[in-house]
Amino acid sequence: MPQINACFVPMQDDGARLQFLGANRQVTGSRHYLDTGRCRVLVDCGQFQERPYLDRNWEPSPVPLESLDAVVLTHAHIDHCGLLPRLVRQGLRAPIYATEASAELVEIVLRDSAHIHEEDAAFKQKRHRKEGRTGPHPVVPLFTNDDVDRLMPLVRGVPYGRRFRLGQDLEAVFHDAGHILGSAIVEFSVRRPAGTDHVVFSGDLGQWDRPILRDPTLLEEADYVIMESTYGDREHTSREDVESQLAAAIVRTVGRGGNVVIPTFAIERAQELMYHLSRLFEQHRIPRVPVYLDSPMAIAVTRLFDRHRECYDEITQEIVNRGRQPLGFPSLRLVRTPEESKAINDSKMPAVIMATSGMCTAGRIKHHLVHNVGRPECMVLFTGFQVRGTLGRQILDGNPEVRIHGRMHRVRAEVAEIQGLSGHADRPALLRWLSALRRPPRGLFLVHGEESSSLALADQVRRQWNWNVLVPHYQQVVALNGT
Repeated sequence: MPQINACFVPMQDDGARLQFLGANRQVTGSRHYLDTGRCRVLVDCGQFQERPYLDRNWEPSPVPLESLDAVVLTHAHIDHCGLLPRLVRQGLRAPIYATEASAELVEIVLRDSAHIHEEDAAFKQKRHRKEGRTGPHPVVPLFTNDDVDRLMPLVRGVPYGRRFRLGQDLEAVFHDAGHILGSAIVEFSVRRPAGTDHVVFSGDLGQWDRPILRDPTLLEEADYVIMESTYGDREHTSREDVESQLAAAIVRTVGRGGNVVIPTFAIERAQELMYHLSRLFEQHRIPRVPVYLDSPMAIAVTRLFDRHRECYDEITQEIVNRGRQPLGFPSLRLVRTPEESKAINDSKMPAVIMATSGMCTAGRIKHHLVHNVGRPECMVLFTGFQVRGTLGRQILDGNPEVRIHGRMHRVRAEVAEIQGLSGHADRPALLRWLSALRRPPRGLFLVHGEESSSLALADQVRRQWNWNVLVPHYQQVVALNGT
Protein backbone atom coordinates (compact mmCIF):
# COMPACT_ATOMS: atom_id res chain seq x y z
CA MET A 1 0.00 0.00 0.00
CA PRO A 2 1.31 3.54 -0.75
CA GLN A 3 2.83 5.51 2.12
CA ILE A 4 0.14 7.24 4.19
CA ASN A 5 0.69 10.65 5.77
CA ALA A 6 -1.47 12.42 8.32
CA CYS A 7 -1.70 15.80 6.60
CA PHE A 8 -0.79 17.49 3.33
CA VAL A 9 2.91 17.70 2.55
CA PRO A 10 4.39 19.48 -0.51
CA MET A 11 6.04 17.44 -3.26
CA GLN A 12 9.65 16.54 -2.56
CA ASP A 13 10.31 13.76 -5.10
CA ASP A 14 9.10 12.45 -8.44
CA GLY A 15 6.09 10.64 -7.02
CA ALA A 16 2.54 11.96 -7.06
CA ARG A 17 0.49 12.64 -3.95
CA LEU A 18 -3.20 12.50 -3.42
CA GLN A 19 -5.10 14.29 -0.66
CA PHE A 20 -8.70 13.43 0.25
CA LEU A 21 -10.70 16.56 0.99
CA GLY A 22 -14.29 15.32 1.14
CA ALA A 23 -16.64 12.34 0.93
CA ASN A 24 -14.29 10.38 3.19
CA ARG A 25 -16.14 7.93 5.42
CA GLN A 26 -19.22 9.98 4.56
CA VAL A 27 -21.03 10.63 1.30
CA THR A 28 -21.10 14.26 0.22
CA GLY A 29 -18.50 16.97 -0.39
CA SER A 30 -16.45 15.02 -2.95
CA ARG A 31 -13.07 16.70 -3.47
CA HIS A 32 -9.63 15.22 -4.16
CA TYR A 33 -6.28 16.96 -4.72
CA LEU A 34 -3.80 15.33 -7.10
CA ASP A 35 -0.25 16.73 -7.12
CA THR A 36 2.13 15.11 -9.62
CA GLY A 37 5.03 17.42 -8.76
CA ARG A 38 4.58 19.44 -11.94
CA CYS A 39 0.80 19.70 -12.10
CA ARG A 40 -1.79 20.30 -9.39
CA VAL A 41 -5.42 19.38 -9.98
CA LEU A 42 -8.64 19.29 -7.98
CA VAL A 43 -10.98 16.46 -8.93
CA ASP A 44 -14.48 17.68 -8.03
CA CYS A 45 -15.34 20.29 -5.45
CA GLY A 46 -18.71 19.53 -3.89
CA GLN A 47 -20.85 20.78 -1.06
CA PHE A 48 -21.16 18.86 2.18
CA GLN A 49 -24.83 18.09 2.81
CA GLU A 50 -24.80 16.00 6.00
CA ARG A 51 -25.67 18.18 8.99
CA PRO A 52 -22.55 17.27 11.04
CA TYR A 53 -20.28 18.43 8.20
CA LEU A 54 -22.02 21.61 7.01
CA ASP A 55 -19.39 23.84 8.64
CA ARG A 56 -16.83 22.59 6.10
CA ASN A 57 -18.70 24.45 3.35
CA TRP A 58 -17.72 27.74 4.98
CA GLU A 59 -14.04 26.97 5.54
CA PRO A 60 -11.32 28.44 3.29
CA SER A 61 -9.88 26.21 0.60
CA PRO A 62 -7.53 23.65 2.18
CA VAL A 63 -5.18 23.90 -0.82
CA PRO A 64 -3.66 27.09 -2.28
CA LEU A 65 -5.91 28.08 -5.17
CA GLU A 66 -3.23 30.08 -6.97
CA SER A 67 -1.18 26.87 -7.36
CA LEU A 68 -3.91 24.91 -9.15
CA ASP A 69 -3.45 24.13 -12.84
CA ALA A 70 -6.99 22.80 -13.33
CA VAL A 71 -10.19 21.48 -11.81
CA VAL A 72 -11.67 18.33 -13.36
CA LEU A 73 -15.33 17.48 -12.76
CA THR A 74 -16.70 13.96 -12.84
CA HIS A 75 -20.28 15.27 -13.03
CA ALA A 76 -22.59 18.13 -12.13
CA HIS A 77 -24.29 16.97 -8.93
CA ILE A 78 -24.11 19.59 -6.19
CA ASP A 79 -22.08 17.32 -3.90
CA HIS A 80 -19.42 17.23 -6.64
CA CYS A 81 -19.45 20.80 -8.02
CA GLY A 82 -21.32 22.91 -5.46
CA LEU A 83 -18.35 24.68 -3.83
CA LEU A 84 -16.80 25.93 -7.08
CA PRO A 85 -18.46 29.38 -6.90
CA ARG A 86 -17.00 29.89 -3.42
CA LEU A 87 -13.55 28.94 -4.72
CA VAL A 88 -13.86 31.54 -7.47
CA ARG A 89 -14.73 34.11 -4.83
CA GLN A 90 -11.62 32.99 -2.91
CA GLY A 91 -9.39 33.35 -5.97
CA LEU A 92 -9.69 30.29 -8.21
CA ARG A 93 -8.67 31.16 -11.78
CA ALA A 94 -7.73 27.74 -13.19
CA PRO A 95 -9.74 26.18 -16.05
CA ILE A 96 -12.49 23.73 -15.10
CA TYR A 97 -12.81 20.70 -17.39
CA ALA A 98 -16.00 18.63 -17.75
CA THR A 99 -17.80 16.65 -20.44
CA GLU A 100 -19.78 18.73 -22.90
CA ALA A 101 -23.12 17.85 -21.27
CA SER A 102 -21.73 18.52 -17.79
CA ALA A 103 -20.33 21.87 -18.89
CA GLU A 104 -23.89 22.99 -19.66
CA LEU A 105 -25.45 21.17 -16.75
CA VAL A 106 -23.17 22.70 -14.14
CA GLU A 107 -24.50 26.17 -14.89
CA ILE A 108 -28.10 25.02 -14.44
CA VAL A 109 -27.24 23.29 -11.18
CA LEU A 110 -25.22 26.13 -9.69
CA ARG A 111 -27.67 28.87 -10.64
CA ASP A 112 -30.51 26.89 -9.10
CA SER A 113 -28.42 26.29 -6.00
CA ALA A 114 -27.47 29.97 -5.77
CA HIS A 115 -31.16 30.90 -5.96
CA ILE A 116 -31.98 28.42 -3.18
CA HIS A 117 -29.12 29.75 -1.00
CA GLU A 118 -30.32 33.32 -1.53
CA GLU A 119 -33.94 32.42 -0.74
CA ASP A 120 -33.03 30.33 2.30
CA ALA A 121 -30.77 33.07 3.67
CA ALA A 122 -33.57 35.63 3.36
CA PHE A 123 -36.05 33.23 5.01
CA LYS A 124 -33.60 32.45 7.84
CA GLN A 125 -32.82 36.13 8.41
CA LYS A 126 -36.52 36.81 8.84
CA ARG A 127 -36.96 33.84 11.20
CA HIS A 128 -33.91 34.71 13.30
CA ARG A 129 -35.11 38.30 13.70
CA LYS A 130 -38.50 37.02 14.81
CA GLU A 131 -37.00 34.49 17.24
CA GLY A 132 -34.22 36.81 18.43
CA ARG A 133 -31.38 34.37 17.86
CA THR A 134 -28.26 33.91 15.71
CA GLY A 135 -26.65 30.90 14.07
CA PRO A 136 -23.03 29.66 13.90
CA HIS A 137 -22.42 31.46 10.58
CA PRO A 138 -23.48 34.80 9.12
CA VAL A 139 -26.92 34.47 7.59
CA VAL A 140 -25.76 35.06 4.03
CA PRO A 141 -25.92 32.83 0.94
CA LEU A 142 -23.13 30.27 0.62
CA PHE A 143 -22.71 31.75 -2.87
CA THR A 144 -24.74 33.91 -5.25
CA ASN A 145 -25.52 34.14 -8.94
CA ASP A 146 -22.79 36.77 -9.25
CA ASP A 147 -20.30 34.11 -8.13
CA VAL A 148 -21.67 31.74 -10.79
CA ASP A 149 -21.25 34.52 -13.38
CA ARG A 150 -17.55 34.69 -12.52
CA LEU A 151 -17.22 30.91 -12.59
CA MET A 152 -18.72 30.01 -15.95
CA PRO A 153 -16.01 31.53 -18.23
CA LEU A 154 -13.58 29.05 -16.64
CA VAL A 155 -15.59 25.97 -17.68
CA ARG A 156 -14.36 23.96 -20.69
CA GLY A 157 -16.41 21.19 -22.32
CA VAL A 158 -14.51 18.14 -23.61
CA PRO A 159 -16.07 15.22 -25.54
CA TYR A 160 -15.98 11.70 -24.13
CA GLY A 161 -12.92 9.80 -25.31
CA ARG A 162 -10.80 12.83 -26.27
CA ARG A 163 -7.53 13.21 -24.34
CA PHE A 164 -6.73 16.66 -22.97
CA ARG A 165 -3.53 17.97 -21.46
CA LEU A 166 -3.46 19.49 -17.97
CA GLY A 167 0.26 20.04 -17.46
CA GLN A 168 3.75 18.93 -18.39
CA ASP A 169 3.29 15.40 -17.05
CA LEU A 170 -0.49 14.98 -16.85
CA GLU A 171 -3.25 14.17 -19.35
CA ALA A 172 -6.85 13.07 -18.82
CA VAL A 173 -9.72 11.49 -20.72
CA PHE A 174 -13.44 11.12 -19.87
CA HIS A 175 -15.28 7.78 -20.08
CA ASP A 176 -19.00 7.07 -19.58
CA ALA A 177 -19.98 6.60 -15.93
CA GLY A 178 -23.69 5.93 -16.52
CA HIS A 179 -24.73 7.90 -13.43
CA ILE A 180 -26.34 11.11 -14.74
CA LEU A 181 -26.28 13.05 -17.99
CA GLY A 182 -22.65 13.91 -18.72
CA SER A 183 -21.22 11.88 -15.84
CA ALA A 184 -17.71 10.60 -16.34
CA ILE A 185 -15.01 8.30 -15.13
CA VAL A 186 -11.76 10.29 -15.29
CA GLU A 187 -8.58 8.49 -16.33
CA PHE A 188 -5.40 10.46 -15.63
CA SER A 189 -2.09 9.55 -17.27
CA VAL A 190 0.89 10.62 -15.15
CA ARG A 191 4.11 10.50 -17.15
CA ARG A 192 7.22 9.52 -15.21
CA PRO A 193 10.84 8.85 -16.34
CA ALA A 194 10.17 5.12 -15.86
CA GLY A 195 6.80 5.08 -17.61
CA THR A 196 3.20 6.20 -17.26
CA ASP A 197 0.91 5.66 -14.28
CA HIS A 198 -2.87 5.58 -14.73
CA VAL A 199 -4.86 7.13 -11.87
CA VAL A 200 -8.59 6.52 -12.30
CA PHE A 201 -11.41 8.35 -10.51
CA SER A 202 -14.69 6.51 -10.92
CA GLY A 203 -16.84 9.50 -10.02
CA ASP A 204 -20.31 8.19 -9.24
CA LEU A 205 -20.92 4.97 -11.16
CA GLY A 206 -24.38 4.14 -12.47
CA GLN A 207 -26.07 0.78 -12.85
CA TRP A 208 -26.02 -1.37 -15.92
CA ASP A 209 -29.16 -1.58 -18.08
CA ARG A 210 -30.74 1.62 -16.78
CA PRO A 211 -33.01 3.50 -19.16
CA ILE A 212 -31.85 6.55 -21.15
CA LEU A 213 -28.06 6.58 -20.62
CA ARG A 214 -25.21 4.35 -21.78
CA ASP A 215 -23.70 1.87 -19.31
CA PRO A 216 -20.48 2.59 -17.37
CA THR A 217 -17.26 2.03 -19.33
CA LEU A 218 -15.15 -0.91 -18.20
CA LEU A 219 -11.45 -0.06 -17.97
CA GLU A 220 -8.71 -2.66 -18.19
CA GLU A 221 -5.73 -0.68 -16.86
CA ALA A 222 -5.32 1.33 -13.66
CA ASP A 223 -2.42 1.74 -11.24
CA TYR A 224 -4.51 3.57 -8.66
CA VAL A 225 -8.31 3.67 -8.41
CA ILE A 226 -10.40 6.13 -6.41
CA MET A 227 -13.89 4.62 -6.38
CA GLU A 228 -17.23 5.54 -4.88
CA SER A 229 -18.82 3.14 -2.37
CA THR A 230 -22.28 4.57 -1.69
CA TYR A 231 -23.91 1.15 -1.88
CA GLY A 232 -20.81 -0.88 -1.11
CA ASP A 233 -22.62 -2.93 1.52
CA ARG A 234 -25.86 -3.82 -0.25
CA GLU A 235 -27.63 -4.97 -3.38
CA HIS A 236 -30.48 -3.09 -5.05
CA THR A 237 -33.98 -4.37 -5.56
CA SER A 238 -34.37 -5.98 -8.99
CA ARG A 239 -34.81 -3.28 -11.60
CA GLU A 240 -37.54 -5.30 -13.31
CA ASP A 241 -39.71 -4.62 -10.24
CA VAL A 242 -39.29 -0.83 -10.16
CA GLU A 243 -42.36 -0.01 -12.21
CA SER A 244 -44.50 -2.44 -10.21
CA GLN A 245 -43.39 -0.80 -6.96
CA LEU A 246 -44.07 2.67 -8.36
CA ALA A 247 -47.49 1.67 -9.67
CA ALA A 248 -48.49 0.02 -6.38
CA ALA A 249 -47.48 3.12 -4.36
CA ILE A 250 -49.49 5.45 -6.60
CA VAL A 251 -52.59 3.20 -6.80
CA ARG A 252 -52.61 2.68 -3.02
CA THR A 253 -52.22 6.38 -2.15
CA VAL A 254 -54.58 7.78 -4.77
CA GLY A 255 -57.13 5.16 -3.70
CA ARG A 256 -57.31 6.71 -0.24
CA GLY A 257 -57.42 10.25 -1.62
CA GLY A 258 -53.85 11.27 -0.84
CA ASN A 259 -50.87 12.77 -2.63
CA VAL A 260 -47.68 10.90 -3.46
CA VAL A 261 -44.87 13.31 -2.60
CA ILE A 262 -41.56 12.31 -4.19
CA PRO A 263 -38.40 14.18 -3.12
CA THR A 264 -36.68 14.29 -6.49
CA PHE A 265 -33.14 14.77 -7.70
CA ALA A 266 -33.53 17.19 -10.60
CA ILE A 267 -30.83 15.51 -12.65
CA GLU A 268 -31.50 12.00 -13.90
CA ARG A 269 -33.90 10.83 -11.19
CA ALA A 270 -36.66 13.19 -12.32
CA GLN A 271 -36.14 12.18 -15.96
CA GLU A 272 -36.04 8.48 -15.11
CA LEU A 273 -39.26 8.80 -13.11
CA MET A 274 -40.89 10.53 -16.08
CA TYR A 275 -39.72 7.67 -18.30
CA HIS A 276 -41.31 5.06 -16.01
CA LEU A 277 -44.50 7.08 -15.43
CA SER A 278 -44.92 7.47 -19.17
CA ARG A 279 -44.79 3.69 -19.56
CA LEU A 280 -47.23 3.12 -16.67
CA PHE A 281 -49.76 5.59 -18.08
CA GLU A 282 -49.39 4.08 -21.55
CA GLN A 283 -50.08 0.61 -20.11
CA HIS A 284 -53.04 1.91 -18.02
CA ARG A 285 -51.45 0.65 -14.81
CA ILE A 286 -51.98 3.86 -12.82
CA PRO A 287 -54.91 6.31 -12.64
CA ARG A 288 -54.63 9.47 -14.76
CA VAL A 289 -53.95 11.89 -11.94
CA PRO A 290 -51.92 15.09 -12.39
CA VAL A 291 -48.16 14.62 -12.10
CA TYR A 292 -46.41 17.83 -11.08
CA LEU A 293 -42.74 18.33 -11.83
CA ASP A 294 -42.17 21.20 -9.41
CA SER A 295 -38.61 22.18 -10.21
CA PRO A 296 -37.45 24.80 -12.70
CA MET A 297 -34.07 23.10 -12.65
CA ALA A 298 -35.49 19.67 -13.48
CA ILE A 299 -37.43 21.23 -16.34
CA ALA A 300 -34.27 22.87 -17.68
CA VAL A 301 -32.35 19.60 -17.30
CA THR A 302 -35.03 17.74 -19.26
CA ARG A 303 -34.52 20.18 -22.15
CA LEU A 304 -30.78 19.53 -21.88
CA PHE A 305 -31.40 15.79 -22.25
CA ASP A 306 -32.98 16.50 -25.61
CA ARG A 307 -29.92 18.49 -26.73
CA HIS A 308 -27.45 15.79 -25.72
CA ARG A 309 -28.85 12.70 -27.35
CA GLU A 310 -25.27 11.52 -27.88
CA CYS A 311 -25.49 10.32 -24.27
CA TYR A 312 -28.53 8.09 -24.94
CA ASP A 313 -28.32 4.32 -25.02
CA GLU A 314 -29.52 2.34 -28.05
CA ILE A 315 -33.02 1.71 -26.70
CA THR A 316 -33.70 5.38 -26.01
CA GLN A 317 -32.23 6.36 -29.37
CA GLU A 318 -34.66 3.95 -30.99
CA ILE A 319 -37.63 5.47 -29.09
CA VAL A 320 -36.66 8.92 -30.36
CA ASN A 321 -36.14 7.63 -33.89
CA ARG A 322 -39.71 6.31 -33.87
CA GLY A 323 -40.96 9.82 -33.14
CA ARG A 324 -41.95 9.16 -29.53
CA GLN A 325 -41.18 11.37 -26.53
CA PRO A 326 -39.52 9.21 -23.84
CA LEU A 327 -39.83 11.89 -21.14
CA GLY A 328 -43.39 13.18 -21.49
CA PHE A 329 -47.08 12.26 -21.12
CA PRO A 330 -50.41 14.16 -21.19
CA SER A 331 -50.98 14.52 -17.42
CA LEU A 332 -47.51 15.96 -16.76
CA ARG A 333 -47.59 19.52 -15.38
CA LEU A 334 -44.37 21.53 -15.48
CA VAL A 335 -44.27 23.93 -12.52
CA ARG A 336 -41.93 26.89 -12.85
CA THR A 337 -43.07 29.81 -10.67
CA PRO A 338 -43.48 29.97 -6.86
CA GLU A 339 -47.13 30.88 -7.38
CA GLU A 340 -47.74 27.74 -9.45
CA SER A 341 -45.96 25.69 -6.79
CA LYS A 342 -48.12 27.07 -3.98
CA ALA A 343 -51.27 26.40 -6.00
CA ILE A 344 -50.53 22.66 -5.98
CA ASN A 345 -51.29 22.52 -2.27
CA ASP A 346 -54.65 24.27 -2.81
CA SER A 347 -55.90 21.43 -5.02
CA LYS A 348 -58.13 18.77 -3.44
CA MET A 349 -57.48 16.24 -6.22
CA PRO A 350 -54.95 13.46 -5.49
CA ALA A 351 -51.71 13.96 -7.35
CA VAL A 352 -48.12 12.89 -7.73
CA ILE A 353 -45.81 15.74 -6.67
CA MET A 354 -42.16 15.54 -7.67
CA ALA A 355 -40.10 18.37 -6.18
CA THR A 356 -36.47 19.07 -5.40
CA SER A 357 -34.32 18.52 -3.47
CA GLY A 358 -33.89 14.76 -3.41
CA MET A 359 -32.67 14.61 0.21
CA CYS A 360 -35.12 17.30 1.39
CA THR A 361 -32.24 19.59 2.34
CA ALA A 362 -33.63 22.71 0.63
CA GLY A 363 -36.03 23.96 -2.01
CA ARG A 364 -39.71 23.42 -2.76
CA ILE A 365 -39.95 19.88 -1.39
CA LYS A 366 -39.89 21.27 2.15
CA HIS A 367 -43.08 23.27 1.50
CA HIS A 368 -44.84 20.20 0.09
CA LEU A 369 -43.74 18.16 3.10
CA VAL A 370 -45.22 20.79 5.43
CA HIS A 371 -48.59 20.33 3.69
CA ASN A 372 -48.50 16.53 3.35
CA VAL A 373 -46.24 14.83 5.90
CA GLY A 374 -48.88 15.08 8.63
CA ARG A 375 -51.69 13.57 6.52
CA PRO A 376 -52.11 9.77 6.94
CA GLU A 377 -53.72 9.44 3.50
CA CYS A 378 -50.57 10.76 1.79
CA MET A 379 -47.25 9.10 1.05
CA VAL A 380 -43.65 10.33 1.03
CA LEU A 381 -41.90 8.13 -1.53
CA PHE A 382 -38.11 8.06 -1.63
CA THR A 383 -36.39 6.94 -4.82
CA GLY A 384 -32.76 7.65 -4.01
CA PHE A 385 -30.09 7.49 -1.33
CA GLN A 386 -30.72 9.59 1.77
CA VAL A 387 -27.52 10.73 3.46
CA ARG A 388 -27.33 10.38 7.23
CA GLY A 389 -28.26 13.66 8.95
CA THR A 390 -30.49 15.00 6.15
CA LEU A 391 -34.21 15.63 6.56
CA GLY A 392 -34.93 12.88 4.06
CA ARG A 393 -32.97 10.34 6.09
CA GLN A 394 -34.80 11.38 9.28
CA ILE A 395 -38.17 10.76 7.63
CA LEU A 396 -37.03 7.50 6.06
CA ASP A 397 -35.62 6.27 9.38
CA GLY A 398 -39.05 6.67 10.96
CA ASN A 399 -38.59 9.75 13.13
CA PRO A 400 -42.04 10.54 14.59
CA GLU A 401 -41.36 14.28 14.31
CA VAL A 402 -39.12 16.30 11.99
CA ARG A 403 -38.07 19.94 11.93
CA ILE A 404 -39.03 21.82 8.76
CA HIS A 405 -38.56 25.59 8.41
CA GLY A 406 -37.91 25.92 12.12
CA ARG A 407 -41.03 24.05 13.31
CA MET A 408 -41.65 20.46 14.36
CA HIS A 409 -44.10 18.40 12.29
CA ARG A 410 -45.60 15.01 13.14
CA VAL A 411 -44.95 12.36 10.46
CA ARG A 412 -48.30 10.67 9.86
CA ALA A 413 -47.98 10.06 6.12
CA GLU A 414 -46.96 6.64 4.87
CA VAL A 415 -43.22 6.53 4.16
CA ALA A 416 -41.97 4.21 1.41
CA GLU A 417 -38.82 3.66 -0.61
CA ILE A 418 -37.95 2.28 -4.05
CA GLN A 419 -34.27 1.37 -4.03
CA GLY A 420 -34.17 0.02 -7.57
CA LEU A 421 -34.18 3.53 -9.02
CA SER A 422 -30.86 4.46 -7.48
CA GLY A 423 -28.42 6.15 -9.82
CA HIS A 424 -25.52 4.50 -7.95
CA ALA A 425 -24.07 1.09 -8.64
CA ASP A 426 -24.69 -1.42 -5.86
CA ARG A 427 -22.02 -3.78 -4.49
CA PRO A 428 -22.30 -6.40 -7.28
CA ALA A 429 -22.05 -3.65 -9.92
CA LEU A 430 -19.06 -2.02 -8.20
CA LEU A 431 -17.30 -5.38 -8.09
CA ARG A 432 -18.20 -5.96 -11.73
CA TRP A 433 -16.54 -2.66 -12.67
CA LEU A 434 -13.39 -3.50 -10.70
CA SER A 435 -13.22 -7.03 -12.12
CA ALA A 436 -12.58 -5.65 -15.62
CA LEU A 437 -9.05 -4.62 -14.56
CA ARG A 438 -6.56 -7.07 -16.04
CA ARG A 439 -4.21 -6.78 -13.05
CA PRO A 440 -4.65 -5.54 -9.49
CA PRO A 441 -4.09 -1.81 -8.99
CA ARG A 442 -1.32 -0.80 -6.60
CA GLY A 443 -3.94 0.94 -4.50
CA LEU A 444 -7.73 1.09 -4.33
CA PHE A 445 -9.19 4.01 -2.35
CA LEU A 446 -12.87 3.88 -1.40
CA VAL A 447 -14.66 7.22 -1.02
CA HIS A 448 -18.19 8.66 -1.24
CA GLY A 449 -19.79 6.20 1.16
CA GLU A 450 -20.83 6.09 4.78
CA GLU A 451 -18.09 4.52 6.86
CA SER A 452 -19.88 1.19 7.30
CA SER A 453 -20.53 0.91 3.58
CA SER A 454 -16.95 1.74 2.54
CA LEU A 455 -15.42 -0.60 5.13
CA ALA A 456 -17.73 -3.46 4.13
CA LEU A 457 -16.75 -3.10 0.47
CA ALA A 458 -13.06 -2.88 1.41
CA ASP A 459 -13.35 -6.15 3.33
CA GLN A 460 -15.11 -7.80 0.38
CA VAL A 461 -12.40 -6.75 -2.08
CA ARG A 462 -9.62 -7.95 0.25
CA ARG A 463 -11.31 -11.34 0.75
CA GLN A 464 -12.15 -11.79 -2.93
CA TRP A 465 -8.94 -10.57 -4.58
CA ASN A 466 -6.43 -9.76 -1.82
CA TRP A 467 -5.99 -6.20 -3.13
CA ASN A 468 -4.50 -3.26 -1.25
CA VAL A 469 -7.52 -1.20 -0.17
CA LEU A 470 -7.70 1.98 1.91
CA VAL A 471 -10.73 3.83 3.21
CA PRO A 472 -9.13 7.27 3.73
CA HIS A 473 -9.93 9.77 6.43
CA TYR A 474 -10.71 13.45 5.79
CA GLN A 475 -7.59 15.38 4.70
CA GLN A 476 -5.45 12.23 4.67
CA VAL A 477 -2.59 12.19 2.17
CA VAL A 478 -1.17 9.20 0.32
CA ALA A 479 2.02 9.08 -1.70
CA LEU A 480 1.61 7.45 -5.12
CA ASN A 481 5.26 6.56 -5.47
CA GLY A 482 5.03 4.41 -8.58
CA THR A 483 6.69 1.43 -6.96
